Amino acid sequence: MPRPTTPLRWSERTPIERVRLYVVGSLYFLFVFFMVLAVGSAVATLPEPVLDAFAVGLALVLTAGGLLCLRAVLAVDAPRAPDRVALGLLLGGSAVGLVVAWTRPPESGFSLAMFVVFGLSWGLAGVEDRRVWWAVVAVSPVLGWTTSHDLGLAAYAAAVAAFLVFTVRSSLWLLRVVEELETGRRTGAALAVAEERLRFSRDVHDVLGRRLSEIAVQAELASAYVARGDERAAGTLGDVRATAHTALREARELARGYRPVDLDHELEGARSLLRSAGIESRADLAGLPEPWAEPVARVVREAVTNVLRHSRATLVTMTYDDGVVAIRNDGAAPAGTGGHGLVGLGELVAPLGAAIETARDGEHFELRVVPGEHA
Repeated sequence: MPRPTTPLRWSERTPIERVRLYVVGSLYFLFVFFMVLAVGSAVATLPEPVLDAFAVGLALVLTAGGLLCLRAVLAVDAPRAPDRVALGLLLGGSAVGLVVAWTRPPESGFSLAMFVVFGLSWGLAGVEDRRVWWAVVAVSPVLGWTTSHDLGLAAYAAAVAAFLVFTVRSSLWLLRVVEELETGRRTGAALAVAEERLRFSRDVHDVLGRRLSEIAVQAELASAYVARGDERAAGTLGDVRATAHTALREARELARGYRPVDLDHELEGARSLLRSAGIESRADLAGLPEPWAEPVARVVREAVTNVLRHSRATLVTMTYDDGVVAIRNDGAAPAGTGGHGLVGLGELVAPLGAAIETARDGEHFELRVVPGEHA
């Protein structure tokens, strides 16, 4: 499946894209921020310029390895385990840093060890194998003790590691939950559209199935009359032709949306479909003239189907005011999206002296059934 193009502007992003951007950006930023703090602390405790340069280099290597590890587990298309380059930078840098830390006095050695704790905790917390997290948390106090010989600092290293691992895991958990909810919403919308198609197929079966059965029976009867030379054959063939014309007319009416429907039933079905897709809906069509009920029901059906198929709406409202029916949603689809349904709706409301109008305002889209004097 091709990776979708990500919008550049915040206003063009979907809610799930905004959540992902916030979580991923926060994880990257905080990791770099913590490493900068560690560098500042180390420079203050390391007495030699050479060690200061080593601390900066170690921080860069661990930061690069940790960011590559995070990038792997946060991939949009297919989250995966960190590759050899990421692990090599992270683990190799940690090993070199610890070798130097163990040769330094406790204060400077502990500062270098905290580089390793920061890098391992943040970089490996995204790995799915929980044994890795616990190993990092368990090793951190050991590193703190062996470099400082202070139980308090060892406990501090353990607490820092546990906090960092918890922060990364909770952020990833939140992101996964939001993504699963979005997947469920999309699935619900797809099911709602499939249900609408199934309902249409049932309508086709009800309308055409009955007429085709009549034609078959009448044709068989006409064939029997012809075989016997019965004069009733001509009349029966006329009935076949009449039934065929009726079936053709009903098929056209069904395709154009003229089959009678109940407005209240259609509104209830629309609310149910939107609710199943996680979209809030409000409907107030009180005062709608009786001749408008059936056409407006068809307009509601087409509009809701388009919302489910093409938009990112979270709210749909259906109102009647001052002779105008308005159906609004807050997740307008890109311009040019959709089929030929609106053309058919225009033909549907034309006998009422009305017209279909659409308007777009940012992410909001409105479809209106407007009387002739307003059009």
